Amino acid sequence: MSEPAITLYRLQACPFCERVVTKLDEYDLDYQSRFVEPMHSDRNVVKRISGKRSVPAIVDENTGLTMSESGNIVEYLEKTYGGEA
Repeated sequence: MSEPAITLYRLQACPFCERVVTKLDEYDLDYQSRFVEPMHSDRNVVKRISGKRSVPAIVDENTGLTMSESGNIVEYLEKTYGGEA
C-alpha cells in the first residue's frame, strides 16, 4: 500500500491541529500524521517543508501544495476536496 498523499505535521492536543484533523476526517481523506517537537525552536522538519516552524502544516502530494496555519489549511481542504469542488 502506498503512502497517503497528504501529510499533516501536528502537535499532540493542539486545538488548531485538531481543527484540520476534523476537516480531513469530514472529507474522509487519507493522510498521515507526523507529530513534531513540542519546542517551537526544535521544529526544523516543519521549517524545512513549510518555511515556518508553526503547526499545523500540511503537504498535499496530489496538488504539490505545502501550507501552514489552520485557517488557510481548512479553507484549502474545503476548496480542493469539499462538496463544491
